[in-house]
Amino acid sequence: MNNERMQARESPRAWTVLSMIEWSREYLAERGFEEARLHAELMLAHALGVNRLQLYLQFDRPLDAAELAAYREMFKRRLTHEPLQYILGETGFMGLTLGVGPGVLIPRPETELLVERALSRIRDFGRTPVTVLDVGCGSGNIALALLHQGTGLQVTAIDISEAAIARCRDNALRLQTTAVEWICGDVFDVSVMARRFDVVVSNPPYISREEYEHLMPEVRLFEPRQALTDEEDGYAFLRRLAPRAAQLLTPGGVFVCEIGYGQEFGARKACAEGGFSRVTVHADYAGIPRVVEADLE
Repeated sequence: MNNERMQARESPRAWTVLSMIEWSREYLAERGFEEARLHAELMLAHALGVNRLQLYLQFDRPLDAAELAAYREMFKRRLTHEPLQYILGETGFMGLTLGVGPGVLIPRPETELLVERALSRIRDFGRTPVTVLDVGCGSGNIALALLHQGTGLQVTAIDISEAAIARCRDNALRLQTTAVEWICGDVFDVSVMARRFDVVVSNPPYISREEYEHLMPEVRLFEPRQALTDEEDGYAFLRRLAPRAAQLLTPGGVFVCEIGYGQEFGARKACAEGGFSRVTVHADYAGIPRVVEADLE
């Protein structure tokens, strides 16, 4: 935080909740940060150990030295473009509150469509249990949301990142569930993954190397690169994953996968060449083709 601008308020009681929010909003907005007031409110609420509604009920409350120090630390981190979710240590996904931090991809709202489509296809089986494999599970958001909203599921989740699997286990404990099998390993290694499943889901790295260089700094500088880009044209991982998913599926199984903007044609092609007989693409709420469903005969 700017020390010169803070010197005018040397007394720890000089800053109130409202004055800190207003100063922070202006400071962030001047530097091009979007949703500046929202982020200031969320960080300050976190520093004070209250929610946003409680924050609004105490705008005139003075901040003490410890509260100022805690908020300053978060504010400095945000100025480096560190994602707000990492600073707060958690994010929401489909009604769940999940822990997130460096080394793990932050769940996005558009991935909720992937979960919704997977749940729809799971219900089509009309039996239990339905076995599900989540490839590249990250924070565990997809696996845990499926388990939370579905019934009669046996869920296995795999990620090559030890940090991701550790975070998944933490989130499972947070949600008081032991029903997901977490595996740290390579899904393409048959010695690691030799079973078959009814449904395979994945939010794979689908950003091309060229596109990656133009991502916002919050994403490019902080989130795990290997979870975002395939280091090629955006289809490289899917071209490998589609035939592998076909190998891992039971007859009549389905592969449900998230794709990026403008990737519908290439994704259809990759799934067809991977051995799937029928490929359907679903648009998200912004009208962007976002989720591929590929059926195996």
